[in-house]
Amino acid sequence: MHNELKISFIGGGNMAAALIGGLAGKLTAGANIHVVDPNAEALQRLAQQFGVRTAQQTDAAVADSDVIVLAVKPQQMKDVAAQLRPHVKQQLVLSIAAGIRALDLSRWLNGHTAIVRTMPNTPALIGKGITGMVAMSGVSAQQRDAADAIMRAVGATVWLEDESLIDPVTAVSGSGPAYVFYFIEAMQQAAQEMGLTAEQGNELAIATFVGAAQLAANSSEPVSVLRERVTSKGGTTYAALTSMEASGVKDAIVKALKAAAARGRDLGEEFGKD
Repeated sequence: MHNELKISFIGGGNMAAALIGGLAGKLTAGANIHVVDPNAEALQRLAQQFGVRTAQQTDAAVADSDVIVLAVKPQQMKDVAAQLRPHVKQQLVLSIAAGIRALDLSRWLNGHTAIVRTMPNTPALIGKGITGMVAMSGVSAQQRDAADAIMRAVGATVWLEDESLIDPVTAVSGSGPAYVFYFIEAMQQAAQEMGLTAEQGNELAIATFVGAAQLAANSSEPVSVLRERVTSKGGTTYAALTSMEASGVKDAIVKALKAAAARGRDLGEEFGKD
């Protein structure tokens, strides 16, 4: 269905490269993917690896695309939109930039409403990402399908009905990998303080996270039930969780995620200013 889809990427960084790797030769031919980025070295790598076409500035090939993927830093988006404005007609515009609200992007693109705003996360770099997505009113069913297929090239997708929910998605999954790494760091530190080597602590902590996450993913039961099964009254796990509860760990995590969501809203206000 999508094998002739013409896609232009504005920005050729890590997330764009991950998406291109999932798309080229699968969803569409590499020759149907056009990448615009001022970094000539990055463009050369992408061309050699995936057979994509490249340019260092916005050109006519962008206007000929079915989909334009905006993969630039949020603070660059307003200037990029100004450069894109003459080239945007009926295409689907798919933004993976944090903090840029669809309404602001639409305004910068002369009222264009075929826009899907997304929030992917870094496990997309290994095809294990998850992306929150929300479509503006001008997105057709076919364009929505195309947007979903593009982001599924690097993982799962979750569609939202209200753009305000992108901020909670950012807090939970967009920023989420950092929380996991933070907890792994704490486990590694504890392992070393209790006499294990750094290598042993690293292997034990990471394997535990991978295994527990996979168990949760494969189970039909709530994670609370899985947790209870590991927790015997008066046992070692009970001692650890009791200590965490006494220290307010769960409340601190919930508070932290709410802070991340609030910061996402603030960034939307900041980046959306004219």
